[in-house]
Amino acid sequence: MTPLIFAFKLLLGVPVALVLALTAIWYIWESGNAVLFDSFAQKMFSGLENYGLLAIPLFMLTGEMMNEGGMTRRLINAARVFVGGFRGGLAYINLVANMFMAAIIGSATAQIAVMARAMTPEMEAEGYDKGFAAATTAAGGLLAPVIPPSMMFVIYGVLAQIPIGDMFLAGILPGLLLAASFAAVIFAIGMVSGFPKGDWFTKSEALSALFYCLPAALIPIAIIGGILLGIATPTESAAIASLIAFLIGWLIYGELKPQALFEMFRRTAVNASMIIFMIAAANVFGWVIIYEALPQKLAALITSVTSDPFLFLLIVNLILLFVGMLIDGIAAVILISPILLPIAMNDYDISPYQFGVVMCLNLVLGLLTPPVGVGLYITSSMSGVKPGRILKSLWPFLLAVAIILVILSRFPWLTTVLTG
Repeated sequence: MTPLIFAFKLLLGVPVALVLALTAIWYIWESGNAVLFDSFAQKMFSGLENYGLLAIPLFMLTGEMMNEGGMTRRLINAARVFVGGFRGGLAYINLVANMFMAAIIGSATAQIAVMARAMTPEMEAEGYDKGFAAATTAAGGLLAPVIPPSMMFVIYGVLAQIPIGDMFLAGILPGLLLAASFAAVIFAIGMVSGFPKGDWFTKSEALSALFYCLPAALIPIAIIGGILLGIATPTESAAIASLIAFLIGWLIYGELKPQALFEMFRRTAVNASMIIFMIAAANVFGWVIIYEALPQKLAALITSVTSDPFLFLLIVNLILLFVGMLIDGIAAVILISPILLPIAMNDYDISPYQFGVVMCLNLVLGLLTPPVGVGLYITSSMSGVKPGRILKSLWPFLLAVAIILVILSRFPWLTTVLTG
């Protein structure tokens, strides 16, 4: 009966955090073991007793500071220096700028919202198809959950009980591989469509763009460098990055006013609290899963189908693709990790880093695919392009992601080589 209640509430559109908590309450009531109610609040609270969770609001705050401080425009100009002169240069600028943004924001929805507003009108003005411009921007948002820092990696690291810094390192090669595949898609479409030729900056313009971008570049350097050199934990790096973003936006660029801090803190608190409540509810839900021995039952079913880790990951990819179409990526990570990760590690000897990268990249595809497709509708809202038109130009990028997922599933070293 409990699985039916769970599915029914999801279909009704009840927020995932409430679905998880209410399902656990229903299970306790149905089991007749009322003593478990005494541990309910304790289990929820214990789900939050993890230092790594502090990184979530701090990374969100860094993104808020960066948006408010005018760093996005300067990062786009810096991207123009490297790829702006190629044919279809503005499409490559869009991609490179998205890589820069991914290394700072760590949230796909936030990145899509910022970049769609900034890049789509500019690409349209230079003669690009508006649907392609919006699709390129939306696809660039898929880099955020893979290129560190990543909000999904933080949450997955907490749930999997693995070092978040190592999880960030696991995403570097897959992120670069994904960006390269998107560049190949842009090149192929350009060969067929004939993109406008870009213009290279003059030497003085290039030096000026790079000079003004240097302060903003300190943010990803502080985050990744601090973790790689062992100077700071991911949480401490996030705190340092938010401070740097504030000082740069206020004292150097002069676009971030101290009066705006309260509103940024409020938005960060509201958005972070929703995610953290989901994690607390997921801890109680995981408790139910353990009582029901669901991972063991599912493992027995899947291992009867195949003993090959690669085939297992292909099956998981298909499941995740379906789940991602219906449930928000972060909610899906919280929901699925306790069920599938033990099977991957114990029955197929799959690295938690490989599984985490594959899962997070797959689930974020749901941002751009109907029926939910939050990222698709954000892009549409910010760019003024109909979702159907965006989807028509988006499919080559989605195909590229599917190919990268198969490659990551087949070659585990791509996600484990940097984690030692």
